[in-house]
Amino acid sequence: MGNVVKITGSKSGIILKLDPEAEWELIKKEVADKFQTSADFWGDAQKAIAFQGRKLDDEQQDEILEIIRKNCRLQIVCVLDEDPEKEAAFARAVQAGGSGSKISEAGKTAANLLQTDNGTGFFFKGNLRSGQVLDVETSIIILGDVNNGAKVISKGNVIILGSLKGNVFAGSAGNVDAFVIALDMKPVQIRIADTIARSPDEDKKGRGKKERETKIAFWEDGNIYIEPLDKDVMSDIRLS
Repeated sequence: MGNVVKITGSKSGIILKLDPEAEWELIKKEVADKFQTSADFWGDAQKAIAFQGRKLDDEQQDEILEIIRKNCRLQIVCVLDEDPEKEAAFARAVQAGGSGSKISEAGKTAANLLQTDNGTGFFFKGNLRSGQVLDVETSIIILGDVNNGAKVISKGNVIILGSLKGNVFAGSAGNVDAFVIALDMKPVQIRIADTIARSPDEDKKGRGKKERETKIAFWEDGNIYIEPLDKDVMSDIRLS
């Protein structure tokens, strides 16, 4: 023990290097020991975290984040991965909407939820799994997938830089100008204000190896329309 878990710093925050051969229970114990011992050093700082040396699934990442939360006051504001395309997309989204790092305290997904400096929206990095609910007071950008059984609720707009296969409720306070954008639009249900729409069965099942197409869902005259995202559609949508 001692070399199973190593903590180093980076420009983005903390890198947790995990022994790929060590038993999972041993890794969890050493993570707890190290963060408990260094609790005073970290204080209540806000940091991003990246995992190296061992590929972790979502459940394992959640376990590590919970261990850190229980053993120190350090706030993990997001989990960084080693996918350059995803990191670049996340960086562009943050630059477009603000570079805040204020963490929300709500729900299981709080460790990956960031608020912009001006308070006009949230960013969430990660995949939402079945049973998870992300409920925010403003618009939100999600870098990841919203899987079947997951739900997103927003008083503003919802932009998903990934697949939408679950449920989305935009404009939850009655805002009919709210919209939903997804790189891969295959929702179980979309609701905007008081109007509900479902994807056709053939869309949810998919046909062959059809390429993903970015689409937008918006409200108009009491109906929800889902159309490919292009300049003509965007010109008719209020973005505020």
